Amino acid sequence: MPGKPPTPRPGLTTYKLSSNENPYPPLPGVVEAAMRAAEAMNRYPDMGNSALYAALSSSLDVPVEDLAAGTGSVALIYQLFNAFCEPGDEVIYAWRSFEAYPIAATAAAAVSVKVPVLADGRHDLDAMAAAITDRTRVVIVCTPNNPTGPAVTQSSLDAFLAKVPPHVLVVVDEAYLEFVRMDDAIDGLATYRAHSNVVLTRTFSKAYGLAGFRVGYAVGPAPLAGALRAVSLPFGVSSVAQAAAIASLASSDALFERVDALVAERDRVVAAVRAAGRELPEAQGNFVWFPLGERTAEFAAAADELGIVVRPFAGEGARVSIGETEANDRLITLAQTFPR
Repeated sequence: MPGKPPTPRPGLTTYKLSSNENPYPPLPGVVEAAMRAAEAMNRYPDMGNSALYAALSSSLDVPVEDLAAGTGSVALIYQLFNAFCEPGDEVIYAWRSFEAYPIAATAAAAVSVKVPVLADGRHDLDAMAAAITDRTRVVIVCTPNNPTGPAVTQSSLDAFLAKVPPHVLVVVDEAYLEFVRMDDAIDGLATYRAHSNVVLTRTFSKAYGLAGFRVGYAVGPAPLAGALRAVSLPFGVSSVAQAAAIASLASSDALFERVDALVAERDRVVAAVRAAGRELPEAQGNFVWFPLGERTAEFAAAADELGIVVRPFAGEGARVSIGETEANDRLITLAQTFPR
């Protein structure tokens, strides 16, 4: 289900807090790079993503052969399932988690095995390990978990990986990794280097603010990354998207300033909402999760009345992105006034 735009309200600025978009404009130099690339829109993009791979290789200190690009990290999830699953094979992931997982599994004719998250929104990695069968081909660890918010620690991931058979692919979905602020945070690159069956998926849509250009990438051992490239959509990542991503990588100082500001806003919102007497899971992405159960739709309607649109999951809860300060202030007001 696509995120809905806010209901227009005369005299009131409305805000979309339903899609985890970055409220900041593009990083310095990105618009200029995109405009230059757009001047050659009559030509096909570089299907090999060679300049983007070179920039990522330099930035991450990984071989080019270990990279695969796609139209956002969600496309790479689809490619992973298509590359590694035959009809009837199983994919395991936490639930609730990213909405695209069951859709991608269905598209690959795979069987979804949903392992409920713990009461605090965290992955139940022990249960996920116990759910592995001889039909399991892929396990996804979404960290921080969208939409509940907590992130997996390195020690818990290491313990989990020790239980996973080497022929089972483990995908560490790190769409929100730049926002993580916690002890024992995952070092995704070190993890992939230590395991032949681990692939990382990342995106330029969130922290880098390129949601409208659709560009993400995977990092994994060369045979796995090569399989992803083999099933990718030809010319999927446009020339403009590649140019914008490369320019974004060159603006790391500005990126971290913006991410730090968003994290500070996230922490302010969490503290204020908890001070209002509401329980929130740990928030490690650029969003917060309200476990509202059957009152979710009522909460979403009340948010809309205040000029903010949130992401409701019927009967479970609402995910709310961290946006502009005014939007966040309205969310705090909602948390304070919404009946418990």
